This record gives sequence, structure tokens and C-alpha cells, in this order.
Amino acid sequence: MTRHLITSAIPYINGIKHLGNLVGSQLPADLYARYLRARGNEVLFLCATDEHGTPAELAAAKAGKPVEEYCAEMYAVQKEIAEGFGLSFDHFGRSSSEQNKRLTQHFAGALANEGLIEEVDQSQIYSETDGRFLPDRYVEGTCPNCGFEDARGDQCDNCTKQLDPEDLINPRSTVSGATDLEMRETKHLFLKQSKMKDRLNDWIESKTDWPVLTTSIAKKWLHDGDGLQDRGITRDLKWGVPVKRGDDPWPGMEGKVFYVWFDAPIEYIACAQEWVDAGKGDNWERWWRTDKGADDVRYTQFMGKDNVPFHTLSFPATIMGSNEPWKLVDYIKSFNYLNYDGGQFSTSRGRGVFMDQALEILPADYWRWWLLSHAPETSDAEFTWETFQTDVNKDLADVLGNFVSRITKFCRSKFGEAVPNAGEYGPDEHALIADLTERVARYNAQMDAMEVRKSAAELRAIWAAGNEYLQAQAPWTTFKTDPDRAAAQTRLALNLIPLYATLAAPFIPDAAEKMLAGMKIADAGWPDDVPAAVAQLPAGHVFEVPEVLFAKITDEQREEWAERFAGKRDAA
Repeated sequence: MTRHLITSAIPYINGIKHLGNLVGSQLPADLYARYLRARGNEVLFLCATDEHGTPAELAAAKAGKPVEEYCAEMYAVQKEIAEGFGLSFDHFGRSSSEQNKRLTQHFAGALANEGLIEEVDQSQIYSETDGRFLPDRYVEGTCPNCGFEDARGDQCDNCTKQLDPEDLINPRSTVSGATDLEMRETKHLFLKQSKMKDRLNDWIESKTDWPVLTTSIAKKWLHDGDGLQDRGITRDLKWGVPVKRGDDPWPGMEGKVFYVWFDAPIEYIACAQEWVDAGKGDNWERWWRTDKGADDVRYTQFMGKDNVPFHTLSFPATIMGSNEPWKLVDYIKSFNYLNYDGGQFSTSRGRGVFMDQALEILPADYWRWWLLSHAPETSDAEFTWETFQTDVNKDLADVLGNFVSRITKFCRSKFGEAVPNAGEYGPDEHALIADLTERVARYNAQMDAMEVRKSAAELRAIWAAGNEYLQAQAPWTTFKTDPDRAAAQTRLALNLIPLYATLAAPFIPDAAEKMLAGMKIADAGWPDDVPAAVAQLPAGHVFEVPEVLFAKITDEQREEWAERFAGKRDAA
């Protein structure tokens, strides 16, 4: 059986992430991991915090803390929030780990041995006011490609063009805001990506099943303009992986660290080493080295579209260029952006809902369902409080929650808290089972294909089918004239609850667990055989009426939250 390695884009350590970050990588990755495990697959699901580079240094300086202390504190915060959302990582690591330091230095040495590292004398921006060189994100300015005024020194967030600090128009220091910048000579290491262009192109062209979003971004970076450029992989910073060639010093590189976008993807591999060293697993190499058994691993990455260039070009160049038997990604599931109420999420403006705030006001399943059912797969999506309230109330409270509450309470009132024994299934029951068999097959196919929104829509339709059956058959009315017929209707409806719980568990794990607990069944098993699945609760099986699964969001709550998270739209 194929084993599945899943990684989610690792979030920067600098602060708590918003809902757009969550749905752009970690949440759909968790959905897929949970689904595959439920189908009996062996899964290794990894994520970590991205702790090096200027974002960490700048955030630590703003917090008035040493960078190591700041990163340790924020790692604990991000880990707790991830657990709060039910993200089922097998390990949540840190890019500042010793494992990642050693592995990054190893890759640098391997690439140098293959002639893919070049020492380059270059001019770099220096700030007299700050008394230091200003690498990538220490410089902001106007993008020369699209005119965006807050482009960073490594990439423009507006047009996604890869940049160098000296490319910016009207550059300024992000440390002090100073504009007294000048170019001074320094030396850095460059990864000769241009030598890998043909090999990368052949590899990308072979991925005919990748999403259009992924391949279009990769090909644009590979071919547009001057094509794939060599990329600096060192920076004049103190915080990061010290530049070494394997275990050996690298003369002339003293005091420098590797660029965060060189070491961060390597953390995917190092995270598996951390997983083993933490006593959670064994033999990380069987997941990552093709000479150690990783040939039968299917590796899937999840990320927002802004991360696609590094994962389709730079990281594969590192892996391929090492000429070592490392596992390359098989499928990259990329996402567009989730916007907030007509604009963008903004940390500085306090605009939008961030992950810790979301968990303060509602349980995780409310957010998981809405975000996944509106995942920005083919285009950007937009969060508004009106659609959130409407969809949650309809899908979770009115359809799923109402079905579970209605049938369990009816059974308790007429037959007691046990599955009724009388009655035989008729044409209506067999028609429902046949319909559900087709729908579950479609749901499985869509989940296998990682079609998140389509999977959610099919799951919603499966819930609705049970509701429509219950409404049409009305066992509460049938009971008055034909108690045995009502018992058969009730027995089938009760058996839909563990079916629904199992199918819904990748989306809403907490509610699914409550449903199974109420029906007193530990594990319903994946419904590969739907007729058998809807006969799991035999006559006489005792259950309890579950608590209300989902309370409706009131208009007052919606209005309060809309005002609270509106932020200052006209802030600087």
C-alpha cells in the first residue's frame, strides 16, 4: 500500500496567523491527512514554525526580546493554536532545530560538491543610520514590476515577482525607516539555479495532474523575462543557520547565515528527524530517501500561491542538485487568497479574524467547516460575517445538527434509547441506501483528488439526503397508524448518524466524535460498503441523545463580531 507523506507550508514565527493563512495550507492538509488515515493508509503529516530570517528578528526587536526567546514563546503559542483547531500533525517542529541546522549545512556542502554553489562579490544595501547591511526583508520600497509601494526586498506580495533589495524603487530600512542607503561590497553564496533549468522544466512538464494554479506560477517563474535566475542563499544576519560546508567551516563566510528560504523547506525533512528523536516514530529515512524505501511514498505539499515558486523551483533545485536520493514532491496543492469583507486581512490594522481570536468566540468545527467549504481553490474567496452566519446555521445547525437531534429525540420518546427492532425496509429505504452509495463514492473520489470544495458540497448533500428522507417519511406521523413502519424508518435514520460522523470527521472532528459517542460506537470504520455501514447499529443497540452539536449564530453575535474585527480601514 502507498504511504502518504504530507507537509503544510510552515508558518513564519512572527505572530499569530489569520484565517486566510489557515485555509491556504494547514487546514486542507489536515483534511487530507485525516481522510487518508480513516481509509487505512499510513500517513506522516509534518509541519513546523519558520523561525529564521528578518521576520523573526524584526518581530523580536519589536517585542523587546532576544530572538531565541521570542521564537520559543511564539512556537508554543502557534503549537497550542494548531492543537485548538484540531490540526493532526504527527510532529510540529521548528526550523531552528539542531536537526535542520545540520541538514541545511549538509545540503550546502553537497551542492558545492556538485558545482552548484558560487561565491559572488556583490554590492548590497547598507544603512548608515542602522550601521549594518540590510538583507531582503530589512528593505521595503516600490516594486519595479507592478508599482506596489510596500514590496519587500525578496518578493512583491502584490505581483509575486521575486526581487532583490536593490531592485526596489525608493528603498527604505524596515528597521529605522531610514532612506540614507548606499551600496557596499560584500560576499555571498549563490545557488546556480540557472544550471538546473532544463531539469526542472522536464520535471514540471511531467506533472500533468498538478493544479493549473501550481503549474502556471512555476512556468511563469521558469520562463518569463530572463527565466530562472541564480539565487543568493546567504545573508548578513546573526540569527539563522551558520554558513558551513557540511561539518567544515566555509572560509570567507564567517558571521553569515543561510537565507531563510534555503533552510526553511529543508525543515520538512529535518522535521521527520525531529519526529523520530522525539520518540514519536522510527526510521525517518523510509519517508525521505528513495534508497531507504521512500519509492513507495506519495508526497503531497499544501501551500498558498505565494509559496509556489520556492516549492516548485528553489527547493527542488536543492534536492535535485545535491545528486543524492531524496524524495521529491509528487503533488502540490496550491490555494489562492482568502480576503476579508471586501479587502485584505491586516495585522497592522487589526482587520480580520486571527486564529486565536476565532477560537475565543466559536469552537473550531464552525471555522473548519466554513473555511474548507469555501476553500479558495480556483480563485480568491472572501469571508463575510453574513455568509459565515448563513452557511454555518444552514449546513451545521439546520441540516446536520437538526437531523441528529430530531431522530434521536423522536426515538427516545416512542421507542426508548435503543434502536427499534420492528419493521422491514421498503422501497424508500432501499432507494435512500442506493442514493447514498453513489454519493459516498463521489465523495471518496473528490477527497482522493483533493477537491476540497466539491468534497464539502457532496458531504452536505449526503446530510441533506437523510434530512429529506426523514421529512418525507415523517415517522412521527407514521407511528400513529403503523408503529412497525415508523420503527424501520427510525432504525435506518439512526444508522445514518455513524455514517455521517465518519464521513464528516476529516472536516469537523469534534462534532463527529460527539456523534459517535452518543451512538455508543467507538469506530464505525470507513463506509466502503454503504449498505453494511448503515446496518452497524443492530436492533436493541443502546444510545444516548447527543448534546446540541451546533448552536446557531445570532444576528447580535454577527453584528458584534463584524464591528470588533473591522479594524481601521483608513489606518496607515
